Amino acid sequence: MTKKLSLTTKLLSLLCALVLIAMLSVVGAWFYFQNWLVSPLPIPDDGYSYELKPGQSLGHLAHDMRLKGALDHPRLLRLYARFSETNKIHAGEYFFPFGTTPKTMLEKLVKGDVILYQVTIVEGWTVKQAFTALANEQHIQHTLAGKTPEQQLALLGLPVDNLEGWIFPDTYRFSRNTPDVDIIRNAYQKMKLLLDDEWSKKAPDLPYKTPYEALIMASIIERETGHHSERDKIAGVFVRRLQQGMKLQTDPTVIYGMGANYLGRITRKNLEEPTPYNTYVIEGLPPTPISLPSAASIRAALNPASGRELYFVAKGDGTSEFSETLDEHNQAVRRYQLNRRSDYRAAPPPPTKN
Repeated sequence: MTKKLSLTTKLLSLLCALVLIAMLSVVGAWFYFQNWLVSPLPIPDDGYSYELKPGQSLGHLAHDMRLKGALDHPRLLRLYARFSETNKIHAGEYFFPFGTTPKTMLEKLVKGDVILYQVTIVEGWTVKQAFTALANEQHIQHTLAGKTPEQQLALLGLPVDNLEGWIFPDTYRFSRNTPDVDIIRNAYQKMKLLLDDEWSKKAPDLPYKTPYEALIMASIIERETGHHSERDKIAGVFVRRLQQGMKLQTDPTVIYGMGANYLGRITRKNLEEPTPYNTYVIEGLPPTPISLPSAASIRAALNPASGRELYFVAKGDGTSEFSETLDEHNQAVRRYQLNRRSDYRAAPPPPTKN
């Protein structure tokens, strides 16, 4: 009996020891795992970039990073993601800086915190220049480049017949392989929302029948403005001209109508040549905008400054001389014309290739 008790006691002691060892092993493994989660990965000092393509899994990323020496214990990462329910990751291009831990890496993947690039569309550009800027951006998925305006409109599916003026000038951030059509659609929506909002707050008795006519005027103001503080005064001059049945007689519309024939200067022959955009010849507004106007130019077109001035001339320093009568204007032209830079009508510089 005593021997049986002694054997049982030994077996229980052994079992307790084994259980204790197992518990210590589990606790040790748990502490090791927790420490691994918050320990920096073997990532180089300058960081590590990885593009997770659509359809690829966390296991694919973990395997690749293990082969490249940027991740140890890929199975632990997959197990943690599975049991913490953080395995729903987003495709895209990621950058993991030095010091990234498995936990922070997975958080970045779950949030879709991808690398963002940017492209700037400049106020006063034409839509053609905007498309050139997109075409020169290597991280964009190109579908519009090389297409005719009609083909571009078909791809975009926007409710306009001409894109000129409808692309809001701004800096747009995007992830790698974002389609160019998505950026243009976003820029169109921004312009449409802004124009509708400003139209609802417009001054009374303006000579525009539709928001589109205000957009056309804003595009002219954008190209005529040398100094931002003068937008509303220039708008006032043009609005009064329209109200009094005068021609707008603005050089930027002539330049736009000349297209590729414009070589840096306007001749008297150009001013007399009839085109749909020559406001020295046509009555009222041209048929479409001539540039991509800023928010400030749209607000100026819809809230012009009051006054009696009907003329203005560039002084050569970025500002203008405003006059009420033609005699005063002619004197100002003689005073400032010779001092004016030869390229004062030049469009903003085109985008350069990256």
